[in-house]
Amino acid sequence: MVQSYDAVTAWRAAGEAGDAAGAVAALSPDVTLVSPITERFTFQGHRQVRTLLDVALAVIDDLTYTDQVAEARTVALFYEARIGTTRLYEAQRLRLGDDGLIHHITLYVRPLPALTLLMTRLGPDLARRNGQPGLARLIPLASGMLHSMATTGEQRIMPRAAPR
Repeated sequence: MVQSYDAVTAWRAAGEAGDAAGAVAALSPDVTLVSPITERFTFQGHRQVRTLLDVALAVIDDLTYTDQVAEARTVALFYEARIGTTRLYEAQRLRLGDDGLIHHITLYVRPLPALTLLMTRLGPDLARRNGQPGLARLIPLASGMLHSMATTGEQRIMPRAAPR
């Protein structure tokens, strides 16, 4: 039997269009999405993944998928985007279920300043939507410090260690 990638095509189109509802339509009802921040942070099912996509697609601009590699029921997607002026590159490992829908998603983001900025921008809104307003106020402080350190390291420290 030939594997259909219709759900992946729909996922890509919805992501590029900023359409959270369209993206969720490509997902299995019991989908699991593993955060790029920590593997202990997962989103389960349509409702939780939709909340994440609503927040993420509101802060990520110019999302453009560049590559797709597939073997059987596993697909690797790669995109480029921006958060403000910060470039973001993401790899997504998608695993398809028996029904052809996306059943499992693991996200990987680079460079580190893009990941820390994403955490700073997404965290407060996700915490508020989960009924944790105190945490929503704390996240920008903690993640803001991480973002500052990551940005300083990338822009000022690591270039000095670059190959010559």
